[in-house]
Amino acid sequence: MPDALAGREPVTVPSQGPEAAREALAAAQRGLLAALLAGGPVPAGFDAGRIAIEARSLLAKRAGSVARVMPGLARELGAAFGRTFAAYGEGRPRPEGGSRADAEAFARWLDDRGLR
Repeated sequence: MPDALAGREPVTVPSQGPEAAREALAAAQRGLLAALLAGGPVPAGFDAGRIAIEARSLLAKRAGSVARVMPGLARELGAAFGRTFAAYGEGRPRPEGGSRADAEAFARWLDDRGLR
């Protein structure tokens, strides 16, 4: 079995004590979340291919939530819903307010572009 970590830089943790280690971990977590949810760069030490797969999976899950909140919008877009939502959602984190706010923002995005 190939080594899953082969060829990747390890995440380094400062040796200045526990507070510095916590800060480094928090920064790595923020970077990971930005890469997964907002199209940010993949932090050092993470597999870019796997992050891309997970980001697409999370975007599809988000699209499903929007479709459940606004089923009429999903029906209106039909087969184009998934790719259209992906165009909207890539690089754009879910707004505060959850799926309802996301669905409303998506509808505005469509209207602004004359897509419905």
